[in-house]
Amino acid sequence: MNLSESIERSLIRHCSPTLASLKTASLFTLGFTCPQELNEVLGEWNKRLSDKGVAMIPLREADNRALIYVFRINKLREELRCPKIRRFLLSNGYGGSDIGTALSTLRAHLTELEDFPHEIGIFLGYPLDDVIGFITNKGQNCKCTGCWKVYCNECEAAKTFARYKKCETVYMRLWEQGRSVMQLTVAA
Repeated sequence: MNLSESIERSLIRHCSPTLASLKTASLFTLGFTCPQELNEVLGEWNKRLSDKGVAMIPLREADNRALIYVFRINKLREELRCPKIRRFLLSNGYGGSDIGTALSTLRAHLTELEDFPHEIGIFLGYPLDDVIGFITNKGQNCKCTGCWKVYCNECEAAKTFARYKKCETVYMRLWEQGRSVMQLTVAA
């Protein structure tokens, strides 16, 4: 399987709710042999997905593995403009609310800090109160676990987890039946 095919499989398996515009963003890890090839293939995917309002970037690269961030540009922009989220990110070392600055800071935190930057939940569209709850409780004492650890609205989170799971199942089935990632990606 070539790198582009690996990305396509990972997009369906790990990013279906983002492609369906149910979720702000998703992450997956991708193995690669050549950094130049990784950048070229990601560039090709970004050209194809840009009309749909989706972008993907490597957040961290090490030992021929990349952490790929796939996001809905407008959804992320909207979330970063939320006053509560802006204050939270400011208190965690993020200087600006524009996407480029915020993602550059997240990249730096992922590569330079000893501790994992749990504020990454904001960039994945997790509820702010749950991100704060996770940090405050050091990952303990949650009400339930799904795509993230839930500290506040357990009922709403359970519904969201079920929507995401159904989306993943449907997308995987449709993709296996021959639909392409582009056909399955909802336009912004």
